[in-house]
Amino acid sequence: MEITQIMATIQHRYPMLLVDRMLEMEPGVRAVGVKNVTANEEIMGFQSVPVFPSVLIVEHAAQIGCILVLTMPENAGKLGLFAGIEAVEFKKPVVPGDQLITEITVLRLSSRAGRIQFVSRVDGETVAEGQYTFLLIPDPATTATPSAA
Repeated sequence: MEITQIMATIQHRYPMLLVDRMLEMEPGVRAVGVKNVTANEEIMGFQSVPVFPSVLIVEHAAQIGCILVLTMPENAGKLGLFAGIEAVEFKKPVVPGDQLITEITVLRLSSRAGRIQFVSRVDGETVAEGQYTFLLIPDPATTATPSAA
């Protein structure tokens, strides 16, 4: 999945769009996505040592999960929101020049919520892993009704 398809699936935009490409997708089961980390990231300008913030690694994993779940026809017109972040470990810093590849696996999925396991790697080495839960809600942008004049 290319960037234009990603942008058609989730609402995130620069500087918070953290998935450059989807490499693999098995609907409702698993997905693999990529973030190319550069020194040009807006967040890098706030630090004396350029390290990609750990919280953004989790957000990157969440966006991959969101793409996977929202491409399922039964979830059209919904938004994915964090409900919890559990058991996350950060093992190594991610720096400019790294290609962050994250694999997510669906542990549980219903029409209203789900739980995801993720593993983020750089050059095959695990840099972060954990689980998160999410809610699926109607997307106000697609369910809004015009107001009466």
